[in-house]
Amino acid sequence: MFSEAELQAVFRALSNPARRQMLAWLKEPMSFPGQELDDVEIGVCVTDIQQRAGLSQPTTSQYLTMLRQAGLVVATRRGKWTYYRRDEANIARLLKTLSDVF
Repeated sequence: MFSEAELQAVFRALSNPARRQMLAWLKEPMSFPGQELDDVEIGVCVTDIQQRAGLSQPTTSQYLTMLRQAGLVVATRRGKWTYYRRDEANIARLLKTLSDVF
């Protein structure tokens, strides 16, 4: 079960349409140009997400950080690059919590 504070962080993160869109895009990491099958396990580079979103790099990073803090995505550093992927286990736990509560 998600705690009340965790649920608030999730709802805050998902209250923004751009953040919801990023989370949806990450469901299909191979849809990003240049994405290799080997890259799927670590995620999508923040630069690729930023280009698709059409947002500034700082805004994109801030949005992804908020999704990470809400437990919806996982960040992996590789050199100077950060890659993001959905945290499917935590998303399933969230959906279970919502089902139980509502």
